[in-house]
Amino acid sequence: MSVRLTTLFEKKKSNILSVYFTAGYPEINDTLKIVKNLDAAGVDFIEIGMPFSDPLADGPVIQESSQKAIQNGMTINLLFEQLTDLRKQTQIPVVLMGYLNPVMQYGEEAFLSKCAEVGIDGLILPDLPMEIYNQDWKVLTKKFDISNIFLITPQSSEERIKAIDNASNGFVYVVSSNSITGTNKKFDRQAEYYNSIKQMNLKNPTLIGFGIHDSETFKEACQYSNGVIVGTAFIKHISKQGICKDSISSFVVQLKG
Repeated sequence: MSVRLTTLFEKKKSNILSVYFTAGYPEINDTLKIVKNLDAAGVDFIEIGMPFSDPLADGPVIQESSQKAIQNGMTINLLFEQLTDLRKQTQIPVVLMGYLNPVMQYGEEAFLSKCAEVGIDGLILPDLPMEIYNQDWKVLTKKFDISNIFLITPQSSEERIKAIDNASNGFVYVVSSNSITGTNKKFDRQAEYYNSIKQMNLKNPTLIGFGIHDSETFKEACQYSNGVIVGTAFIKHISKQGICKDSISSFVVQLKG
């Protein structure tokens, strides 16, 4: 696990807040501005989405932001250029989220090497099979000190969850439902699922994502996990309110309640 992620999870055991945004959205050069303002607002770490034309796990809001970012001209190459000064803007953990196909086109080892060069701490690829990770990626992520994060859902068996926990070296991303991002609104319906995960005492911290949109869902999710990842609600917010420091600070304050 990267030093920054290790330090975060050692120092803070609960109410961790990570915010997701799509690189190149709303405007092509907004990436580091958003990072800087999220840091100033007090989030614990940041998840940057790499735009992709077919984001299977994402709901319509994030899909739209991804399409707009691509139209703006965002690419992995450009993102890495923008992230050259990442560590001049923030020292909190930063994770990239995307899909396997563009990473393979870039070159797996070249991609991970570049992540390490600019200061990326972890990687979330929802369509990376665990078997392929164990066979090919595990050695590479260790070489470049990049944490790999897998997702689990209510349909994941206990055996599968334990295997994912063993393969992970950052945190386990607990998807709140079997749907796409931004759709789940009723956390009480998943209470049994959350409790079962909590009682398994996984070696990795857990963060709940998909459907966290206000202080109520934030607090509810934090009862069952170490924290949350918020994406769709933040994309909606910056679409309407912009990315200035006051706007992003207001979003974070309201979310934490």
